[in-house]
Amino acid sequence: MKVFKDRVAVITGAASGFGREFALIGARLGMKLVLADVQPDALDKIKVELEEQGAQVLAMLCDVRHAEQVQALADATMARFGAVHLVFNNAGVGSGGLIWENTQADWEWVLGVNLWGVIHGTRIFTNLMLACAKTDPAYEGHIVNTASMAGLLNAPTMGVYNVSKHAVVSLSESLYQDLQLVEAPIGASVLCPYFVPTGISQSHRNRPEDVKGDAPTASQRAAQAMSDKAVTSGKVTAQEVAENTFKAISEQQFYIFSHPGALSNVQERMEDVVMIRNPGDPYKAAPHIRDMLRAKLKA
Repeated sequence: MKVFKDRVAVITGAASGFGREFALIGARLGMKLVLADVQPDALDKIKVELEEQGAQVLAMLCDVRHAEQVQALADATMARFGAVHLVFNNAGVGSGGLIWENTQADWEWVLGVNLWGVIHGTRIFTNLMLACAKTDPAYEGHIVNTASMAGLLNAPTMGVYNVSKHAVVSLSESLYQDLQLVEAPIGASVLCPYFVPTGISQSHRNRPEDVKGDAPTASQRAAQAMSDKAVTSGKVTAQEVAENTFKAISEQQFYIFSHPGALSNVQERMEDVVMIRNPGDPYKAAPHIRDMLRAKLKA
């Protein structure tokens, strides 16, 4: 996808973090923007900010766990703008703790947003984009699914999140291959950020009532503390990641990483698989983190 001006971009999780930065860049490039989020105040704020810059904006509350709400988002997009060219399936939440301590509500919440949200967005918007392409010989489209380095690695006390993001990587690779097979004029990318200050470590602030969790266990408190520290101390900004993402879209690049240096850990994991070795210690290079985590679990 080379042309952005006057194209229509749909962004879930648009009120904060990467989604907000995608919207700001899209406005700067002259795109028409469809913003979806579950945070009404933050959504209203970014809508007003973008409209003051002259952007055409449609903002909708949307819980991506629910297919009917994502369908309503798609219907509203077509009613307002008549087409869709760029989709960011970006909404995401985080939750940690020892994997056997996660409740059914934990699983339903994290998989509902991180995985089912991407499933709904991919299924609904890909079909819509293919329909748009049939009516426009010059059509160009692209879909970006936000996964994580946790979709390629498996750190302890992050099991529910790891599972959701591994699934998003697999879904995205499958989407890419299927689009290539039918020679669709639609590209696909998967964004795998590492620790970037986005607010995801505080995503429990928006946890819906129907999936409210129990009082956190010791491991969940420890995981939360470590996540807060890792995310807030990140040196790469959400704006930088968003800029790199738009560059990747224009270059038809599938894998997008915020911290390419972390790929050495991915390589080691792949070597474990190929060599049929047991999974390696993710904290081998930083044993103090493992020791600190163990100490917190024993406290």
